[in-house]
Amino acid sequence: MDEYFNIPVTYQGEELSFTSKLLMTGYIHKFQVKIGEEIIFFEPDEDGNYRAIIDQEQINNDTAYDEGLLKAIANVIESMKE
Repeated sequence: MDEYFNIPVTYQGEELSFTSKLLMTGYIHKFQVKIGEEIIFFEPDEDGNYRAIIDQEQINNDTAYDEGLLKAIANVIESMKE
C-alpha cells in the first residue's frame, strides 16, 4: 500500500492532522506518521496497543517529543482497527 492518508487527532483542545502511510511487510504492519519534519513509526506491541518507534539518530539530534501527543496519535490508530 503506497497511499498516504491523514490521521485526525484532537490534542489539548486543538484539531491536528498528520500525514500517514500504512507499511506492510508480510504479517507485520506499522504506520509511518509525519510529525513536523520528523517521521515517527507506530507499531503494535504484544497486546495490540500501538507504540511510537523513534530512530536513535533522531533522539540524538535534540528533538523534543511530546509524549502526550504520541499517545494521542497511538490512540487514534488503535481506534481505526475497530
